[in-house]
Amino acid sequence: MNDLVEVRAGVYHDSVTLMRVSQALSARPGVEVAVVAMATELNVALARDLGFTVPPATPGDLLIAIRAASEDELSAAVAELDRRLAERTAGGGAGRQDEAHPRTTRSAARSWDATMVLVSVPGEHAFAEALDAIEAGLSVMIFSDNVPVEQEILLKDRARERGVLVMGPDCGTAVVAGAGLGFANVLRPGPVGVVAASGTGAQQVTSLLDHAGVGVSHVLGVGGRDLSAEVGGRSAVQALRALDEDPATELIVLISKPPAPEAAAAVRELGLTKPVVYALLGPGQEDLTTATEKVLGALGRPVPEWPSWPAPGEPARPAPQSLRGLYSGGTLCTEAELIVGTGEFTDFGDDAYTRGRAHPMIDPTLRLEALAEVDSGVVLLDVVLGHGADPDPAAKLAPAIEAARARGVNVVVALIGTEGDPQGLRTQAARLNEAGAAVFTSNAAAARHARWMIGAA
Repeated sequence: MNDLVEVRAGVYHDSVTLMRVSQALSARPGVEVAVVAMATELNVALARDLGFTVPPATPGDLLIAIRAASEDELSAAVAELDRRLAERTAGGGAGRQDEAHPRTTRSAARSWDATMVLVSVPGEHAFAEALDAIEAGLSVMIFSDNVPVEQEILLKDRARERGVLVMGPDCGTAVVAGAGLGFANVLRPGPVGVVAASGTGAQQVTSLLDHAGVGVSHVLGVGGRDLSAEVGGRSAVQALRALDEDPATELIVLISKPPAPEAAAAVRELGLTKPVVYALLGPGQEDLTTATEKVLGALGRPVPEWPSWPAPGEPARPAPQSLRGLYSGGTLCTEAELIVGTGEFTDFGDDAYTRGRAHPMIDPTLRLEALAEVDSGVVLLDVVLGHGADPDPAAKLAPAIEAARARGVNVVVALIGTEGDPQGLRTQAARLNEAGAAVFTSNAAAARHARWMIGAA
């Protein structure tokens, strides 16, 4: 085998670009493994675990580690790497290549006559860009994670003073007047406005609504920490009031992973004119599917049977087993853990796993590795569809499920998405089901099925 390890100092590319380049190189004939990533501690450790000798590097450097069967195949892989990175760099100004690039977020927004800014840079740089947008009088969606909570509070206080909204940090999902931002499902327009301190929670509720034929006006993500004790619902309060004044919104849903009691009280006591359904997860609280059914009831719409596909050859009376939850969505992971009440759960979308690498809804590597290590019991996991997510999650997950089933592992999948999503909801469901998984469009239903599978009460 022939190895190449290179550190390119001060060269930055976003994690999604690097993940796709790594996948393209890994698919080349003769290439055994390719790691192209920012040289974070996690990625350097990954390269070393693969047997590469990595020289000193910083998280601001680009790490390249390629192993190929021959020198010619290694050289060809490096040539493709350089070509792909050069294309990404040259494509940054597509559509206005004859003009000078704006030097600040504010000047860029002004040149495009923007009303909202989406910030997706490493977390340590997000504050400056978001503040620049706020000072320009623009609302901002901060896709970046790993932003200090003190900076989040400062940004949200300044946004309130300027009369604009901060969505985030770590805001993965939003839909504004029909335009999806971040990880967004294809949703029909309708009367329901959503405020969400949870990206995948919003995707679960809105996808179920879509299955029931009900659409949304807006989905305003506010970041997973917004309803924490420190942040106190600063953006949630603003977003709820905005939807209360929105003529296209008839009913509002507030979705959150377990909130701080004082933050939950603050949003419940706003005195809005429109009805609000609270989907605030926590012990003794309703799950997201039940909250969705409550929305349908308030709108006078029937509750359908949520689509599901039972696993082929599943035992009628399962013996007690262990359970592993391998999730990409933090709120879905929390919901499942609350319902199951036992087992070991991991949220691979947590900041600890995404620093310097793509979100698991895009790059399934860490989850696939974890699934391969399970040799008994039940595995419960989510697959989230929509724009921004893996264009074909079943392509890699279905073989991993087949291998797990061959080891005697039962797999239960919560498939979150709509019929209009580009991956094809029913196509994905069929491939996962054929691989041996029980598939549910309701995460709560998937969790209850997993609980039954392990013999829990």
